[in-house]
Amino acid sequence: MPELDIDGRKVSLDEDGFLVNYGDWDAEVARAIAKKEGINLAPGMLEALQFMRDYYSRYKFFPIIRAVCKNVHQPRNCITENFVDPVTAWKLAGLPNLGEEMDIFKYGPPS
Repeated sequence: MPELDIDGRKVSLDEDGFLVNYGDWDAEVARAIAKKEGINLAPGMLEALQFMRDYYSRYKFFPIIRAVCKNVHQPRNCITENFVDPVTAWKLAGLPNLGEEMDIFKYGPPS
């Protein structure tokens, strides 16, 4: 199982790069995962990631992208501009790997 070393703290990732333990997430973990994904977190994006986590904790589902941006007072396309796709944002927010269900975010519903 892959691990991130964040100032001597080991954080486990699954084979797809998702955080294994939801409770391990913090801003430093988000930055480390972003670096691993080749993403430089833009100002305000940690706030967006925290909103996603809060929303997921409450509803057990990913929020509508525009709702994230609106609620953190960012431009309406802040997620797609900074993370490319919702799956990457989901990963950086430390949310669980949904496996095949994640394909809906990548490719849309099955036809």
